[in-house]
Amino acid sequence: MQQQGEGYRNLADSLKSASALLNLEFRSSLNQDIITVCNHLVNPSFRIAVFGPFNHGKSTLLNAILGNRTLPIDLIPTTGAMITVKYGSDVRTRIMLVDGTEVERSGTGILQQFAILDGDRQMRKDVASVEVFYPHPLLQTGVEFIDLPGTNDQEAQDNLVKEKLLSVDLVVQLLDARKLMTLGERENLRDWLSDRGIQTVIFVANFLNLLEPEEQKQVQNRLLFVAESFRTDLPPGFSNLYRVDALPALRARLKGDVAAASSSGLVAFETALQNIVSILQQNRGGVRLPRVQAIASQIQLSLKAKIDPLIHEIKALDNKQNAKYAIKEKAANLISQGYSKSLKELCNWLHLPNLLAKYQADGAVALAENKFKSWQTDKLKKDLTELQLDVVKWLYQAYEFFQEERPEDLLIRLPSEPQITLPPKPGNTDELSEPGSIAVGGGIGWLLGGPVGAAVVGSISYLINKNIQQEDDQLANESYHQQVARVCLTVIEEYLSNFSSQSLSILAEYEQKAEKVIRFTVSQETPEVTQKLADLQQLQNAFNQLLHGLGKSKIPLNYQPYPEIAKNRNTNRVYIPKRERVQTYSAKNTQTRVESPKQKVPPPPKASPRPQDVDTKFRNWEIDEEMERIKAEMRSPGSQNRQKQQQTQNKQSSNPPKNQAEKDKIARAYRILGLQPTASFADVKKTYKTLVKKWHPDLFVNQPQMQKKADNNMRLVNEAYNTLADYYG
Repeated sequence: MQQQGEGYRNLADSLKSASALLNLEFRSSLNQDIITVCNHLVNPSFRIAVFGPFNHGKSTLLNAILGNRTLPIDLIPTTGAMITVKYGSDVRTRIMLVDGTEVERSGTGILQQFAILDGDRQMRKDVASVEVFYPHPLLQTGVEFIDLPGTNDQEAQDNLVKEKLLSVDLVVQLLDARKLMTLGERENLRDWLSDRGIQTVIFVANFLNLLEPEEQKQVQNRLLFVAESFRTDLPPGFSNLYRVDALPALRARLKGDVAAASSSGLVAFETALQNIVSILQQNRGGVRLPRVQAIASQIQLSLKAKIDPLIHEIKALDNKQNAKYAIKEKAANLISQGYSKSLKELCNWLHLPNLLAKYQADGAVALAENKFKSWQTDKLKKDLTELQLDVVKWLYQAYEFFQEERPEDLLIRLPSEPQITLPPKPGNTDELSEPGSIAVGGGIGWLLGGPVGAAVVGSISYLINKNIQQEDDQLANESYHQQVARVCLTVIEEYLSNFSSQSLSILAEYEQKAEKVIRFTVSQETPEVTQKLADLQQLQNAFNQLLHGLGKSKIPLNYQPYPEIAKNRNTNRVYIPKRERVQTYSAKNTQTRVESPKQKVPPPPKASPRPQDVDTKFRNWEIDEEMERIKAEMRSPGSQNRQKQQQTQNKQSSNPPKNQAEKDKIARAYRILGLQPTASFADVKKTYKTLVKKWHPDLFVNQPQMQKKADNNMRLVNEAYNTLADYYG
């Protein structure tokens, strides 16, 4: 029993905790029912209430059972408060007022002051409870009688009665045999009792003695129908219908007339009542838990009305957040791809064999002509700056999107101007006529001055193009200007070797820093979602805890528990896109000398067309265009895509032509690209890409006529593409 009591207390706590999350008004019907049921669940007393409309004789019946005029009775509605009759060694009354004042008097005379309706037939609002203590054997067993105000008189009385019915274990519904089961009584039977899990009900018919014998038989049949139509949970073998003529029974008791009390039906009713109570007291759970189930169902329904929309809201916010995450992931991958390509291009450019092939000859000539600084700035530095900017721009794109870490500028400095040590100058100045020398005219002097400088420049070109590997004895026979030319080539080789080694080392370090920029922190929830999740967690915990308490009390469950919310939702993680590592070459590789007196000099770079360069430029253009589209999606995830898809599907433009001139311009653009007017924008982009690869001017560097044609064609293609891009919006 003690363990059961503990279980009921826990169940009551679960009901209160769950209802607290509903933010119910204190005087609301549901809140008052919850308070009543929870208090009753842990109440050790067995409570019997007499229930019915006013003037049905409720107080009279209770007085007859008690054998005394304990409770106030009159021909008009009198009971203005719920009166609880408890066991006491002597008759006394205790009144508790709302302000905490306690009034206690011997006897029951004080009830006339506090427990009856006032002149306006209103209940006193300052009375919290009314208790009468009386020495009756049934009360001594832990039973309490509840005298309720009559119904169908005042709304306040009806609300009080409906609320208090949940706090009783056995309801005695008093019926007036003269007007059996009115519509109001039938509604109360359904709404106030059966629908709220109150199934332990006994019907008592009063005033049957006032009817003629024939009428009594008819009423008895109707009473049997009423009793059989209402499902009760009384112990087996007991009827739920009795006849008691309340006023004759009271008079008989007051006179001590046993026979009259028996003929009034009181004795039979008392005997059945005592036996029913004795059995039900042993199974209070079976009496009280159906009321808990009815109230719990309302609480669960109200909780679900909060939980389910909250789940949908969080899901919608999650979907929105996931859409933004998908956009960021796409942007990160795209930026990483562009960065890797640009970095790879820069690394390849810095690879020593490539530097030598592209710049050694021009650098040596610039050195011979005393124009090294100009060549270094106008050519080498210009190319380096362009390639560096191509790399860094991706990091600034990443910072603009993700705001993780501000990128550092890529600082690759050119080495200092090389110093040259000339070989001893021979006395013979006629060496200019030796084979292999190429005089390029006077006026180009170098440190040697005059025609010797011109011969050196010519020898540089000769040595680069000749590409001869000479023996030591042959080298000794080289002319002076060829020796100087070789010195120039060697100095430039060392210059470019140092430049390559230092630059690739800087790039290797820079690439590690770039990883901190091209990344973003993934948070599955915004502060709004975090708060909603906290609210949802609290509601679901209360719901599940209530289910658990109902299950332990063996109350049938109408719902399944909500699954636990994932605990790792708040965990932030960093998304780093996977990308191909760029080979920056080792210091050992970069120090390898490409040309020495015993080695083969690499050939000069060819000026032939390079389609791969066109692919790179076009790919960069595509990436830039894609990045702009992603930025638009970031501002409104998904809407840009849906809009463009709709435009493409319907072949409609957001910028329709306003006049015939614009229509002609659009038609001409389609003709230039070789497309039909029904083509989608995807077809336009695909065709544009094909034509760029076909007519890019870089493909015709050494073909002046074709390059001129390519320039014209590319101008037309670009104009056509821009026109249709505006048209498709």
